[in-house]
Amino acid sequence: MKNRFLSLLYLLFPATAIAQIQCADPLSFTPVSQTNRINWESFPDFTLPFTIVYGGPRFSAVQGQPLKHGFSHIVYVRDSEFGTFVKPTQRALEWSGFAFGLNQPWETAESPWNNNLTAYRTKWDQWLTAVSGGLTNSQGKFNLQSSLLMVDVERVQETDARILALKTDATTPAAYRQLSDAAFLDRYKKDMTALYGESLRYIRNRADLSQIPMSTYSDVPVRNTYLNVVGNTWADWTTNANRVHFLTKDTTNTAKVGGPLYEQLDYLAPSGYYYYDYTSALAPDYLAYLLFQVEVNRAWSTKPVIPFVWMRYHDCCGNFPNFIQPFMAEATAIFPFFSGAKGLWLWEIPAFEQTRQDTYAAYEHFIHGLYRLSRFADMFQGNYELVIATPARDLMDSRKPVWRGVVKGDKILIAAQNPYAADGQATTLTVTYKNWSRNITLTGRQVYLCQFDMSVITGTEDPAPGNASSAITLYPNPATDQVTLTWPAQLNNSADISVLTVAGQVVKQRTVVSKNPVGGNHQTTIPVADLPSGLYLVRFQAGNQQVVKHIFKE
Repeated sequence: MKNRFLSLLYLLFPATAIAQIQCADPLSFTPVSQTNRINWESFPDFTLPFTIVYGGPRFSAVQGQPLKHGFSHIVYVRDSEFGTFVKPTQRALEWSGFAFGLNQPWETAESPWNNNLTAYRTKWDQWLTAVSGGLTNSQGKFNLQSSLLMVDVERVQETDARILALKTDATTPAAYRQLSDAAFLDRYKKDMTALYGESLRYIRNRADLSQIPMSTYSDVPVRNTYLNVVGNTWADWTTNANRVHFLTKDTTNTAKVGGPLYEQLDYLAPSGYYYYDYTSALAPDYLAYLLFQVEVNRAWSTKPVIPFVWMRYHDCCGNFPNFIQPFMAEATAIFPFFSGAKGLWLWEIPAFEQTRQDTYAAYEHFIHGLYRLSRFADMFQGNYELVIATPARDLMDSRKPVWRGVVKGDKILIAAQNPYAADGQATTLTVTYKNWSRNITLTGRQVYLCQFDMSVITGTEDPAPGNASSAITLYPNPATDQVTLTWPAQLNNSADISVLTVAGQVVKQRTVVSKNPVGGNHQTTIPVADLPSGLYLVRFQAGNQQVVKHIFKE
């Protein structure tokens, strides 16, 4: 039946190619306007094949609502819902304050020396006892009643200059203060890496983590600030071992990742927090920045990457604690998986739930993004291929629209956004995979998410004789009210235009005459608001040039 249908289309439209498209249409929902509330009921129940952790506010929710809306784990679980609405395997443990509270050099000076490790081990045992309820397995290891563990250490000097300042710190052993700067740096980095590694090794020995992946926040091969991504080439970021953070560098072969901390990490958790709102010229880099964190760490490691994301701006740059833009929240929920992330960890400051009155609409836009992605959940299961035509680092450098693809069988799922566009600006973007290509049109900063069947297309989407006819464009696509069709001025200014269903029925037909080309192109608009949602064919004929394009009416 499929082949007969295609044969009919090719008979109707010779020398043309037909493509099929399915888009994840946005839901119609009204973002929450009440403070300290998230309207989970605005969204259908859905699931995703990823580890997506909800570490956000719970408010009055007591029935595990996040687990019905794309999230696989919850951090803050109420006693009344644990075991009933939230199973132990759906609980994620976020261990903050790991190296705090004992007034030791690790905390006060971020130093690996002269720390009372016995006191730390007592502190860690107390935490393990509390979160396990004192339950242990047959080997005497704590049973944590969870399936994911995140240890938040964050006690390390990040720059050589700050490390060298420890030469004057009283807690630094006198023998180390006499070392050359180079030897001192080497000593600090090795000892701090060993301290991190030993702390996690202790936890692994004391708790049953056989089924519980463990990692530490932001301790990944490449950790950087927002401003330095384009300071090095993509090749340099992915091959130069000097870009690897010393905590995850192999101490026996510094040309690769490894070492006592890295060996304890089951997954990598880079920080994807955003810094600037759209009053800043740097704000549009947000998406490329997030994807860079995923892509560069995947280049160095085969361990799963699960970035931390936040619906507020970072507190560094004057925008905190404001929430990020709605389109940023939606894109954050979708794009990381197209760059190879295996999950997301949505984080919030726990005290904000009790101390602030905020409107959490950004959370609903994030959930909306997860829902749209769930429409194509099958594309991320089994064997699939990521399509990353241009590294995120290079997209940031050139300030170009972001697009990524996922291929499974004959299907390709495309996610695209132009973070650099003005409101309402149309952006035409060519997406490609091997011999397949397609021109898509983005509107403003919308998040485009559509699937194409590549088995019903030959070559490019709109092959036509001559270079002039190949420049014919049709946008926006998908369309709601009208589409604009343009064709080169060197073609006949009179054109016959027909809109047909995929069955070949003509639903619109007219002849247009363009008298005043704009920018070297003729132009006309086609109203489509009255058409039912679905796929249509637009047949254009000017003189001896005939082209058929397709458009999806939302």
